[in-house]
Amino acid sequence: MNSLTDDLKALLHALIWYSKLKIKYFAHRFETFKNLVKELLMEGRGAHQKRFWHGSIIALLIVGILTSGTFGGQSLISSSYPGIGGPDPRFVTAYEPFPNGLIIQDFQDTHTNISVKPRAEIIEYPVESGDTISSIASKFGISQDTIKWANDITNVNSVKPGQTLKILPETGVTHTVKSGDTLESVAKKYSAEPQAMVDFPFNDIPDDFSLKVGQVLIVPDGTPPQIATPKPKPQPKYLAQGPSSPAFSAPGGAQFIWPAGGGITQYYAWYHPGVDIANRGAPGIAATDGGRVMVAGWPDSSGYGNRVILDHGNGYTSLYAHLSNIYVSVGQTVSRGQLIGQMGSTGRSTGTHLHLEIHFKGVALNPLAILK
Repeated sequence: MNSLTDDLKALLHALIWYSKLKIKYFAHRFETFKNLVKELLMEGRGAHQKRFWHGSIIALLIVGILTSGTFGGQSLISSSYPGIGGPDPRFVTAYEPFPNGLIIQDFQDTHTNISVKPRAEIIEYPVESGDTISSIASKFGISQDTIKWANDITNVNSVKPGQTLKILPETGVTHTVKSGDTLESVAKKYSAEPQAMVDFPFNDIPDDFSLKVGQVLIVPDGTPPQIATPKPKPQPKYLAQGPSSPAFSAPGGAQFIWPAGGGITQYYAWYHPGVDIANRGAPGIAATDGGRVMVAGWPDSSGYGNRVILDHGNGYTSLYAHLSNIYVSVGQTVSRGQLIGQMGSTGRSTGTHLHLEIHFKGVALNPLAILK
């Protein structure tokens, strides 16, 4: 019996020894094969790189052409949703009077005209032959006055080739913060909205709205205080009609109403994908269309503060931000015109107002392309 046990132990030890030997052998062969494959791949690395990148660029170019309307037409998105990236409605000349005295714009013929990527810095532009203040302003997507104010130009015909001009990243003026300056005082000085300075992403204004001496601020839509004559032509003011407004049609069969009444203090821009409706009375906010509540509260630390987001079930969603009170909960179904909250000033907000956004399939639209 002992002899049989000893034989089994010896056999087991032999099997273990043999298994270890084979494992080491195959591991060595595997490492040798792996190193060979690696060397082959390293040797051929980059052989197809140019071909890959050229193919990718061509594919992107084709997509860009198909969506830009290069061949005489509009892209699918811009033709259906003229509000996307559209111009600031205050700088469009085609206005029509509304029957109740409000001034609105016909947005059906607006289109996107993107000249440069968003930028933070003030650049220097050397004037070229044939350049005018008008053509330079159009090239950089800012107003002519912005160029004149930044460069102390009084005569538009005085611009000559070789001259270097300061070009701001946004229509308006710049301000270098001095001791005692506040967001409100700077906005008042330049007849601008403090919220616009907060929303401009490159101003680097902290959540407590404190300003640093020497900090250079972009004041969107600001006007130099020393400009007395000639006075800038007053721009038409938009007024939100409130929940009693008629339902306005949107592409895809959607219907929207104004969620609140008040003055529109900030318009759609590349850095501000909606409109701000201000009303010191802090009225209730109505659902611009029926839908299901996706967000209700302050779920993160973003500048929206208290907000409600509705899914309208047809590709459209709407967002209502800076609310002081919220009357609905997540998952609740609401109808068009139903009160969902109260106008407030939570989050990165400088005063009582509603920030309204309308999205279609994830793309932000200019609400004024729908709400007339």
